[in-house]
Amino acid sequence: MSAQSTGGPENPADRWWLDVATVGPLGNLPSAPGTWCSLAAAVSAPFLFEPLPLVTRLILLAVLFFLGSRASGRAEIVLGEKDPGRVVVDELFGQWLTFLPFASLPVADLLAGFILFRVFDIFKPPPVRASENWLSGGYGVMIDDGLAAVYAMAGLWLWRMVSPLSG
Repeated sequence: MSAQSTGGPENPADRWWLDVATVGPLGNLPSAPGTWCSLAAAVSAPFLFEPLPLVTRLILLAVLFFLGSRASGRAEIVLGEKDPGRVVVDELFGQWLTFLPFASLPVADLLAGFILFRVFDIFKPPPVRASENWLSGGYGVMIDDGLAAVYAMAGLWLWRMVSPLSG
């Protein structure tokens, strides 16, 4: 019996992995949980991510990728579906990866980075969509958001070069 039919995972380990995969309550929001998680990541980045030294940000993203992959893979099993909409840890990873090379972004740049990441994550230009199948389980869930973030990062760099609104 899956967690969907029982209302939730039956054992504490599955419950914990599902909480990681859904980034607590964000994945359980009734509408567009991925967008809400990306927004939360963008809003929290100036406080929780950007102030960290670059090496620490890289380590944090690596840990988030591997924990998120494990949690996403477990959530697929517990929920009985591939890449469930409730799983949003990949959006947290992708949104913060978008901001990786930048420090102290002004609000306009945070908003631009948020919009760019959502556009590339939703529309999945090549090879983003194909990357979902490059790796199995949770790694496939995470990798496409990583590639969407690379597109968004490049777009944000361009935005910062040409926009009069950028800091």
